[in-house]
Amino acid sequence: MSKEKTKQLHKDVAPFAKSDLKKSIIQLINTVPPIFILWFLAYQSLAVSIWLTFAIAVVAAGFVVRTFIIFHDCTHGSFFRNKKANDIVGTITGVLTLFPYEQWKREHAIHHASSSNLDKRGVGDIWVLTIQEYLEASKWTRFAYRFYRNPLVMFGLGPLYLVLISSRFNRKDARRKERMNTYLTNAVLVALYALMIWLVGWQAFLIVQGSIMFVAAALGIWLFYIQHTFEDSYFEEESEWDYVKAAVEGSSYYKLPKVLQWATGNIGFHHVHHLAPRVPNYNLELAHESTPPLQRATTITIRTSLESLRYKLYDPEHKTFVTFKEVKDRVKRSALSLDLKPKRTSFDSK
Repeated sequence: MSKEKTKQLHKDVAPFAKSDLKKSIIQLINTVPPIFILWFLAYQSLAVSIWLTFAIAVVAAGFVVRTFIIFHDCTHGSFFRNKKANDIVGTITGVLTLFPYEQWKREHAIHHASSSNLDKRGVGDIWVLTIQEYLEASKWTRFAYRFYRNPLVMFGLGPLYLVLISSRFNRKDARRKERMNTYLTNAVLVALYALMIWLVGWQAFLIVQGSIMFVAAALGIWLFYIQHTFEDSYFEEESEWDYVKAAVEGSSYYKLPKVLQWATGNIGFHHVHHLAPRVPNYNLELAHESTPPLQRATTITIRTSLESLRYKLYDPEHKTFVTFKEVKDRVKRSALSLDLKPKRTSFDSK
């Protein structure tokens, strides 16, 4: 994409990068209070059926995801025009979603500045190795990578690690403001959860709150994963990396049914969000529909998105994600072409 087209694309999206106080307040009202209502209903339903409780918890988790999108917008300074308002609402919604506001704000900013850059991986993103990196890695690293990319681990243990461990501690290089915000978030959570346990008992609290937050966190990881992990996703080394291409070609348009689009705060228009992070979630769809070049982004659906679970390694040469099996076959073909007996690799255990 030429510099002229890049400049024009930013210009086309600029009108949508403005928050609307009325829309923001309405979104807060139709998102946050339902969480408490559904929580109470889930608790009451324990006397009827635990399966009914789980069903209500899933619905409540959808509202938690939507609350997270508000939190997410606040970290970008896009939910309100006023910085202080973003910081206050962001901290409160951070407590509700279990994420320290300042910590996540910094890590997510790094993610936006380095998304799809092969030389700047490691902060705020999904662990991705190239084929060559995997083949040259130690046995322990290959095992750890396979373990990490296993769906049962990523979407099963991942939510627990995310909310119970990684979000509870500061990074070593965190500044005082970030550290204090994490301490504040943790302290409020301890006090709030202690109160809830005193009111309803630890078993009921664990069933209701645990179910809601686990499902919400798993959904959040899935959304983040699928929006950057699709077959022809864009990745480049620093020398060739381009911000606009990373946004439009390295982020997908996740086309969801309207009810799920609403619950996920339009984050399926992820290519628009990466191009212009200051566009509030309620303007993402309009920005997409009003800007033809953005409509050429890779579109995935629920059905096609499931295919992404197969993609494990990135092939920089062919600009595509591949499966472990495909790489295993390549290694064997390469060995045969050299008239050598294929050496045992980590793939042979599969």
